[in-house]
Amino acid sequence: MRVTPAQILTLIIGTSAALLTGCSSMDMKMGSASAKTVATGSAAGSATSDANSALEKCTAPLGTVSLIENESSSWYSIIRDEYKLPPTANLLRLIIQQSNCFVVVERGAAGLRAMSRERQLQQSGELRKGSNFGKGKVVSSDYGLSPEIVFNEGNAAGASALFGALIGGSQGNAVAKLGGSIKTREASTLLTLIDNRSSVQIASAEGSASKSDFDLFAGLAGASGRGSIGGYSNTPQGKVIAAAFMDAFNQMVRSLRNYKAQEVKGGLGKGGQLKVGA
Repeated sequence: MRVTPAQILTLIIGTSAALLTGCSSMDMKMGSASAKTVATGSAAGSATSDANSALEKCTAPLGTVSLIENESSSWYSIIRDEYKLPPTANLLRLIIQQSNCFVVVERGAAGLRAMSRERQLQQSGELRKGSNFGKGKVVSSDYGLSPEIVFNEGNAAGASALFGALIGGSQGNAVAKLGGSIKTREASTLLTLIDNRSSVQIASAEGSASKSDFDLFAGLAGASGRGSIGGYSNTPQGKVIAAAFMDAFNQMVRSLRNYKAQEVKGGLGKGGQLKVGA
């Protein structure tokens, strides 16, 4: 049975209309699965609730860890300015605590300012007696975890444009536009674990994720329509980044389970084994 271009176009438009109808519902859904990232649920101490079953876990913490974000890097500017996403530390804190592999300690600028403010209030005499915000209470960070993102985004626009050209005319143009709205979003992430006392790199891991989504509004309204839903069109990329970080963390945990310290004959930092000539 030969399928005509008109039948193809009718099928695409019908599917699009059904998607639009579904999006018109105004019912509020708490805990909606479609709004979640891979980092689900919550954590409190070593207890977790509704954590992703794919997250690698540890029977006991390996030490304390703080997050180190390079806010001057290009990838950080992209997630902040282009994708309007919060710091990666917010996401990683949940993943790490749910895994029970490390105890997370606060070293972010906002958190440290809050700690300093309470101590200033104590010193001024404004806090209740026994509040106990004196010196010697802050827990040290054994390790620093540094995240990094490498972006890559492809789409099916090329194949769709070719198919549309074969059909020709206004129908072919519509097919090319709608098909071109199918995008495959990809992200690759790196996590590096540093020992804060010695500055030695303990572990490093790469993670990746991809997701194809139907950017319907871009296909129907063109570039001008895309701007009107800015935040929503960015959501899929945020979900892919979250998945890539969980993948990287899982890779790291698997290696840490078999961790063996790297030893250098004569001791670390004592000259090494690659000697130079006189």
